[in-house]
Order: sequence, then C-alpha cells, then structure tokens
Amino acid sequence: MQPPSETAGTTPMRTTPTDTITWVDGTIELVDQTVLPQQEVVLRITAVSDLVAAIRRLSVRGAPALGVAGAYGVALALATVAPGELDDAIEAIRTARPTAVNLARMTDRVAARVPDGPAAVLAEAHAVREEEITASIDMGTRGADLVEALLGGRDVRAMTICNTGGLAAVRRGTALAVVQTLHERGRLADCLALETRPLLQGARLTAWELGQMGAPHHLVVDSAAPFLLSRGAADVVLAGADRIAANGDTANKVGTFSLALAAQHAGVPLVVVAPESTIDHATPDGAAIPIEDRGPAEVGGFGSSRTAPPDTPALNPAFDVTPAAMIHAIVTDKRVVMTSRGQTP
Repeated sequence: MQPPSETAGTTPMRTTPTDTITWVDGTIELVDQTVLPQQEVVLRITAVSDLVAAIRRLSVRGAPALGVAGAYGVALALATVAPGELDDAIEAIRTARPTAVNLARMTDRVAARVPDGPAAVLAEAHAVREEEITASIDMGTRGADLVEALLGGRDVRAMTICNTGGLAAVRRGTALAVVQTLHERGRLADCLALETRPLLQGARLTAWELGQMGAPHHLVVDSAAPFLLSRGAADVVLAGADRIAANGDTANKVGTFSLALAAQHAGVPLVVVAPESTIDHATPDGAAIPIEDRGPAEVGGFGSSRTAPPDTPALNPAFDVTPAAMIHAIVTDKRVVMTSRGQTP
C-alpha cells in the first residue's frame, strides 16, 4: 500500500469522521482510508493527479464515495487544468478504477455541465454528494424494514463483508447503513464483520465504524464465515455492490460469491444494498462486468511486511460476481427488488 502523495496536504480528522469526502475552498478533502484505524487523517487534494492516485491506492473507495470523488474531480479539473488538457484529465478520473460504475457515471454526469461553466459544474457535484447522503438514509431504512420483516421481528445477527459504511459513501453507507439503523432501533444483536483479505477493509474500517456507532460486533476471518453460517451464527448476510448488471448479477468485494454459496447452503438470505446509481442497465449480466486485478503485491503481504517469498506470482481480483439467482433481494434508496423471485432491477 502506497503512502499519501507528498503533494497532497493532510489535516487531522474533523469531528464528523463519516463525512468521507467534501469540497472546501476549491479543494477536495477526503478521509485517507489507507491509514485507518491507526491514524485519522484528511487529505487535501489540489490536483487531478493526486485525486487519481488517491483513488487508485484506495485512500477513497466504495462505489458511492468514488462517484462523489469523480464529481468533485471534474470541478477540480476545470479549475486547475489547461483547457486543452481538460478532456484527458476527466478521462483519467473516470477510468482510475474500472469495476465500480459510480465513478465513471458521476464523472460523466458532472462533465456534461462543463459548457455551462464552473458554477454549474460545482453545483452538480454538490448535488451528487447530497443525493448520496439522502440515499444512504433511505437504504438504511428500507433495508432494516426488510430484514425485520424477513426475521419476523426478532433481533438481528448480521454478517457483512468489506466496508459499506460512511467511509464507502459520505455518511452512513449502504449495507452498514442497514446495520446502523437496526442498531438505532435496538434490534441489532450482533454484526459479524469479515476481515476482508487482502487489504483488510473489514478489520480496519468496518470494525472501526461499528465501534464508532457503539454497535455490538465481532471480527471474523474470511475463511470462517461459511462454517459460521452453517452453524446458524447469522440470520442475514448484508453486502454492498460496486456494479449491478441489468439482470441483477452483482459485482462486489471478492469473497461475496463465497458468502452467497454458504448462505444458500445454510438457508440464510443474502441482501445486496446499493444506491440506484450502482445499477448499470448498459451491462447485461455479470459476465460483462470488468473485474479489476490489483497485482501480486497486496497478496504477498500487508503494507511493508512481506509474508510470501519474493516474486511469488499471485492472482488478485478485487471483486467477484454473485449471480442474481443467489441474491434474496436488492435494496436501493428507491425500492426493494426480490431477485430470488425472478425479478430484475
């Protein structure tokens, strides 16, 4: 994992840590997720190249947060890049990571306002951010209502993978917003958070966010999750999404497909929680979703600590695809789609 760019300023974490990304005085401020939970740092991004680097090294990650980063990236490009280089700068932002559709979609949405001038571009970027905040609240409510209905009103033991809270959005998040809402209602008995190899987003970020909200939780190694599901340790699996194809096939953090198989075996519903903006009707099915491979360095160790022999080759897909038939429901900020009943989003 690479350290923050030296040309990007840093400041201590502000008092509302789940404001993952904001626009402040012509710059983008974002929580540096690569150093949590050991350090709480906000990066001040003043150049497009720094934003692209921050996206690629996962200082900002999660489909909704990437969409907001792309939106503000267009405003930053318009303010800092020569007119003849603007198109290239915008393309660099929208393609910084290929799987999460929100990044390209929101970059394109705001870029369409460039002919209207800087004020229109910034207003559109602000609108993207506000929509994601509203979407997180609505997803939390819809998802919690669904889970309570599925479980007949009894207290909930949820299992999650990766990080789907405010750090992956702006506030509250997607799947973890459901957990937070259940906790606020007094209905959360436990949240089993998978560590999420190889970059440990569950151990570093989700466990931190659950602690921040005071929710009951346990950290679980990835390989233990299927066994725990088979022993009845969780009532529902809640997952986010980086892209949902037109037929409901869902790309999410690698390991989600394994969870889906285990959940199916155990008779536990898998519920995907993502904003409408993550549904990509231009992608017909999961086979058409590009899957990012992040190279061998992340698999051979963590940070500067190496565990595998030098130059060991590795496969490192950052995402996998779960077929719609294995998903019980998709919850968005607008609706609930019961995919297990043959519906598609």
